[in-house]
Amino acid sequence: MSGPDWRPLRGVDPRRMSEARLQAHYALQWLARAARGYCPPQPDDSHTNLGWDDGLNGFTTHPLKGGVKLGLRMADCQLVLLDGAKAAQSFSVQGRTDAQVRQWLGEQLGTRGFDAKLLDASSPYEMPAHAIAKGAIYAPVDVADALSELAAWYANSNRSLGSVKKQIESHKLEAAPVRCWPHHFDLATLASIPARGAKEAGSVGVGISPGDEYYDESYFYVSVYPEPDAASLPKLPKLGHWHTHEFMAAIAPAHKIVAAKEQGAETDAFLRGAVESAIKILS
Repeated sequence: MSGPDWRPLRGVDPRRMSEARLQAHYALQWLARAARGYCPPQPDDSHTNLGWDDGLNGFTTHPLKGGVKLGLRMADCQLVLLDGAKAAQSFSVQGRTDAQVRQWLGEQLGTRGFDAKLLDASSPYEMPAHAIAKGAIYAPVDVADALSELAAWYANSNRSLGSVKKQIESHKLEAAPVRCWPHHFDLATLASIPARGAKEAGSVGVGISPGDEYYDESYFYVSVYPEPDAASLPKLPKLGHWHTHEFMAAIAPAHKIVAAKEQGAETDAFLRGAVESAIKILS
């Protein structure tokens, strides 16, 4: 596969990964706030989704008014204002509260002609519980190893999902750009499967979750909608299993990927096989 190399995954204690995920997820909401305030709104909320930037080693917004972007460097939770590809200003959230982050970001955007009050609009979704929401400080240095691992997960998924998108398009199907949705913190693409005959139109979602209420670890997924009969599901490549509780998806969890001899190759094989199975199920 061309493009960036797979970053080896070392495996970090799940509790540390969970804490790193939550701190990064909260820091990421400043990108979402900026996007909601300063990007042209889209009916599907896609103006708030984020792209992975290997050079930054983190996520960036769509261009805000005037072409400025706001980014989050994942390994140390540093907010970065970008003029084009150049970092103009940066701000570490280490030891800061959300109120202090708001003050800095409002000042920076205000000097560029933005209405800083737009950062204060309420979020359209609830965040997972964390002390940061009640005024606690960010402490990314306490989970630096887990944040570096999280960055590797996103970089690897951006690499692999780019190939998956091409695979889907080879079936003459449309696949959405690979983007991170700040609500769930997943990085994903979605393909629509046209209805055939009496069948309902379907979709295949392919992405990575950094962990959630279903899995307390990162995992790749290939979701299938509408849900097929669980008894007829095909066999998956060795990293994967079918998840059937509350949603239907092929899952490759972190502990299996970390233990794999060829992490990148085996993950790509799982994604290719699961995507082909999902398309076949719905076709």
